[in-house]
Amino acid sequence: MAYLRRYEVEKLLHLEKGELDRLLEEDGDFPEGSREHHNLFDQALGKEPPVTWDGGSVYSWAARSSRFRERGAVLLDPSLDTRSVAPGKWLGFQPTSQGPAMDWETDLGVVRIVHTTRRGAACAMAEELAEDPGAQGVITVCVLFGDIGFSGPALIAADTAQPSLEYETQWGLLTRLVGQPLPWWPRALRRSDVISQWSPGAPVTLAEVLPDEKETTLRQAATVRWPFDAAKTALLDLANSMRNQHIDNLASEIRIFGEHGGDPRGDPLLIAARHRTDGYPLPRTGDRDVLAAGWCTIASSQLFEAYEPMEIGMDYATDLLPYGPHTEVRTRGPAARRWGQQLTPCTPTAVHAVLADDAQDVTFYTDPTTGIPAVRKGSSRDVSWVFLAPLRLPDQDAQLKSVILEDTVWIQTTDGRIHPGPCTPGDHLWWGPGGGDRPTEAAWVISQLMDDISTHVSLTDHWRHAPAGLTKLLNQIRAYGTELPWAALEHARTQQADDTP
Repeated sequence: MAYLRRYEVEKLLHLEKGELDRLLEEDGDFPEGSREHHNLFDQALGKEPPVTWDGGSVYSWAARSSRFRERGAVLLDPSLDTRSVAPGKWLGFQPTSQGPAMDWETDLGVVRIVHTTRRGAACAMAEELAEDPGAQGVITVCVLFGDIGFSGPALIAADTAQPSLEYETQWGLLTRLVGQPLPWWPRALRRSDVISQWSPGAPVTLAEVLPDEKETTLRQAATVRWPFDAAKTALLDLANSMRNQHIDNLASEIRIFGEHGGDPRGDPLLIAARHRTDGYPLPRTGDRDVLAAGWCTIASSQLFEAYEPMEIGMDYATDLLPYGPHTEVRTRGPAARRWGQQLTPCTPTAVHAVLADDAQDVTFYTDPTTGIPAVRKGSSRDVSWVFLAPLRLPDQDAQLKSVILEDTVWIQTTDGRIHPGPCTPGDHLWWGPGGGDRPTEAAWVISQLMDDISTHVSLTDHWRHAPAGLTKLLNQIRAYGTELPWAALEHARTQQADDTP
């Protein structure tokens, strides 16, 4: 977004000195200026920031005014909605620095449509063409915004006469200017090898959806010699799942934009390419035990090739990992210090490497009672434990003794041990006033552990199952490190939200 100073607005509109002030007084529709946008140099000197105007808004306003229309946005001229225009002509495919494009000859000049949603692509392409004497008469560049507008896919435009100023324009207007339905490609098929196959009257192109970087990483990792075949199965299953999801997303995108193109209020839209359906969906493995065993193998592996798949798995296969959510706590807390003394130093595994996240000062540990990985990282003044919470606590003939609220929910047991509260992936344990939310996750986990310390905790419908009194107890501001003993927890659990038994 370009912001213009006073002299730049005057230059854009060809105003004499003093004319801008009169314009601001007389025209209530002129875009409002602001002092919010200033450069760091002026800020360092302590200067009052100058008034600036959103360049795209001024440019759009000019197009809609009778006096400054010729200095405004080309495709926002109101006369284009009513005047007759001769049908345009397709000039062909153009491979450009901003993506695959089509050039169209119109009554106004050549309009280039770049089939990309890349931010700033319209300005960048227009600037490139403005500097090129052999730009073949391109007056305006349009790119996709990524959403649906009133008459078709939303568009952002930049004119070669003012390449730094972007504005929104309508698919329907371009359809009128070119005199025929415009082709559109779904995001996953906006490639030069696909778009270059199109010409007016050409059949719909059937193209393959290419694997993204994550899918490629998983398939390459599946070629490694793993100690158990389940690891390969898990990697290929996630890769196939990703490909199927991309296909589903593409089909949904085509359906949404295609239905809009068929709307009487919209303008004709040509779906120029579709994905191949042969062999899809790719097969999935139905045995969750095999998949879980595979991800356990990958997580505990010390192979270099396990790191990137593990990083992907922690985002896309959390329900198959033997751990709960990512958690970080400060080591200065008494509970965290006690827990650290229970840990065992170890050689880092793939999951340790992901938790370390390229930090320099790190040491690696395992919790021998829960099996969770932990990483101690940071300088001496700012050290933290990073770990994956357990899914359950061990059965060691102990019971819950108390709960400690210190960065996370800690569970102290009657055998003197302390553990991070177990939690399911995708959830987290918290306490304190939550505005419109309430800490029912922590309340329900604590209640389950009070009944059975080694239960595999569930957070399904936790807002329904969490005891009201226990939720109320946790729904308060607590001092750092507050300890809630069994008696207080049990008393709260038997109370209603209004403190009645």
